[in-house]
Amino acid sequence: MRCLVTGATGYIGGRLVPELLAAGHDVRCMAREPGRLRDQPWAERVETARADAADAEATRAALDGVDVAYYLIHTMGAGRDFAAADRRAAETFAACAERAGVRRIVYLGGLAPDEDLSPHMSSRTEVGEIFLRSGVPAVVLRAAVIIGSGSASFEMLRHLTERLPVMTTPRWVRTRTQPVAIRDVLRYLVGWAGVAEEVNRSFDVGGPDVLSYAGMMRGYAEVAGLPRRVIIPVPLLSPALSSHWVGLVTPVPAALARPLVESLRNEAVCREHDIAAYLPDPLQGLVPFREAVALALRRIREAEVATRWSSASTPGAPSDPLPTDPDWAGGTLYTDRRARRVDAPPQALWEVIESIGGENGWYSLPAAWRLRGLMDRLAGGVGLRRGRRDPRRLRVGDAVDFWRVEEVEPGRLLRLRAEMRLPGLAWLELSVHRSGGRTVYGQRALFHPHGLAGHLYWWAVSPFHSLIFGRMPRNVAGAAERGARRRALSKK
Repeated sequence: MRCLVTGATGYIGGRLVPELLAAGHDVRCMAREPGRLRDQPWAERVETARADAADAEATRAALDGVDVAYYLIHTMGAGRDFAAADRRAAETFAACAERAGVRRIVYLGGLAPDEDLSPHMSSRTEVGEIFLRSGVPAVVLRAAVIIGSGSASFEMLRHLTERLPVMTTPRWVRTRTQPVAIRDVLRYLVGWAGVAEEVNRSFDVGGPDVLSYAGMMRGYAEVAGLPRRVIIPVPLLSPALSSHWVGLVTPVPAALARPLVESLRNEAVCREHDIAAYLPDPLQGLVPFREAVALALRRIREAEVATRWSSASTPGAPSDPLPTDPDWAGGTLYTDRRARRVDAPPQALWEVIESIGGENGWYSLPAAWRLRGLMDRLAGGVGLRRGRRDPRRLRVGDAVDFWRVEEVEPGRLLRLRAEMRLPGLAWLELSVHRSGGRTVYGQRALFHPHGLAGHLYWWAVSPFHSLIFGRMPRNVAGAAERGARRRALSKK
């Protein structure tokens, strides 16, 4: 089949594409920024189409010749009008799919009851209904908590359990849910490309275990070898307060945590398992919760996390490209530029640059970086806790703490775009070049202010630049030189 995958830059879509390719299907990825897919290991094996699902003309062109279209787009409750935006995008996509002669739409939604839904779950339910009412046969998979390395739900569960041995928790920790392993979700998604029958309905999908959230936390602790967690439910924390609490304790920012927390107030247990009539369970059965946790932890330990929740753009984060013209006519562009000669080969310097952030840190005043990350989280931003997908390698679109990789030229340039809360747009460029036969480290911080607040912000933080950005060249150079010496000694 020829399959179209929307949301290929996100957590599920980025894992679905290689699974479809492995199953022998042709794949076309539809993305607003196809350039973010270029460093994926499967990039040369897929077609790409630039389109926003709300743009009828571009979406219709992207769907041309497609048999099965996977709709994996959801705004996760960003902004007041997110439900209306989701509705318009789904209606446009469905209409374009019908005109293009698409055989089936597959949508991954949420598992929830029919009443008293959170705004997030209500929107996902509405999108599924739009596809079921469209002129194209649709399969809507309704899943609860997805357990897999790097998923937002798993990261929330993991960090809450690991960081809080004693917890006073809101009532939603007692809500029953039926978690499902990411590998079972992907098996279902891929499987529908090969089902010949015309099917137009929703299916509940879940793993073999029904647990409360507290039960999942205790199960995670057992698998991870942690002491038994003490969980004390209290009725005081509303979803809004809970999301800020989750945002402070875990890498998941409050803006993303809120829809996840709100969805947990509803019981999410499968009412049927009819999907097995079309896609039978594996001989060994569906993946149990504890096994799914063990698999996810192994992927994390081995640094083999293919995608993370942060693969998708953070709601509200800037997406404007860097103005490459130094004399950019779009307004003021403040610049902090530094350079340092390095007594090491260019490759040794590049290895340090490409591994920056996450557990490796930022090579200057760790306390100051942590404070800036905490300030961002208190303001509802992503903070520093997103870390990195891989400790050594970066690709375009990767999140690195409160930055996102906008450009990678291996051995030469790394450009990061800020996703912290700022009154403007900011970038940090780290580069390697040769001058006079010597290796040179280049560093450039840029800030495009928005309004008076942006200008005031730049001048307020300028005194700290010497402390933070000023120390980076010396420390990065030192790390590269030490690495080069270790490599030279190991060869003797």
